[in-house]
Amino acid sequence: MTLVSDDLSYWTSINSYRVISYFVVAAAVVVMYDWGEHYDKESLISYMNKFDLRQRQRWSLMTVLYLIVRYLGMLYVIVPTILLTDAVSLIVYVIWNWTSAVVNPMLGVIMITRLHAMYQRSRKILIFLIVTFLAVIIFSGAVAVMIAMHTSGEEIILSGTYQCTIGYGRDTPLLGAIAWIVGTVWEVFALCLAVWVAVKHFSELRQHSAGGIIGDCFTVLMKTHMFYFASFVVVSCCRLISFLSSTNLFVQSSPGIQMYEGFGEIFPAVQMFVLGPRLILGIREYHAKLVADSDAATNMASIAFQERVHILTGNGV
Repeated sequence: MTLVSDDLSYWTSINSYRVISYFVVAAAVVVMYDWGEHYDKESLISYMNKFDLRQRQRWSLMTVLYLIVRYLGMLYVIVPTILLTDAVSLIVYVIWNWTSAVVNPMLGVIMITRLHAMYQRSRKILIFLIVTFLAVIIFSGAVAVMIAMHTSGEEIILSGTYQCTIGYGRDTPLLGAIAWIVGTVWEVFALCLAVWVAVKHFSELRQHSAGGIIGDCFTVLMKTHMFYFASFVVVSCCRLISFLSSTNLFVQSSPGIQMYEGFGEIFPAVQMFVLGPRLILGIREYHAKLVADSDAATNMASIAFQERVHILTGNGV
């Protein structure tokens, strides 16, 4: 049932929707800008995986995950800007909500692959990570299904402005909060494993007065991991506050609440579709730099060798 009202008391709600919509557009701009800025660097993904359709060579798992996460981000940030009817808006909202439910497991697979490599491809750590992550994903997926089953949409027309509100079941906020807590525990656990093996490797390198490529690689891995983890913590705090908040939509009119809701639209997009892909792109850039430096060193050695041969030949004559 559509709610139609010209009550002036609803103007605070109209203004709140308008402010939040600005942040939704800002989130879309951030994701699109990051994609445009790193579009040329995405060729590194294809290059390092020998991607060439004419040669029909297969993509690696990381390439597939990178491309899916990157381009699902476009859908995630564009869908909320579309104005639709209440029934269609509910369907679009469910699709938009499930986008994050699909992307987060993909980011988890990327994280497991990184940890597996950091632990020198240990089979035990791989099995342990997969079992733990599957438990988290199954629980989160079950919660997402229950939330979707108890979600409803309603169109409201306030002073000629069309809006769509999403209603949840009584136990939905608690289930959502528990799911995010479980996900946060997984991220903290993954960070602890990464920090442990990084500290261990750095201490070993220091004892042997070594460093170089291995030390720089671990530095890149930890840098991207820390940025991603920090963004996930911010998103988790926003989600938990949102789920546990009992305030009504029409009283969320203070500037502080509007700013909080607005940044709650930006942070998830940045965490999943900006910092998430950089978990792969960062290490690929480093690898490509090593290859470029190696090629440059080889070329310089070849030039020096040719000049030496020329000099020796000239002296012989």
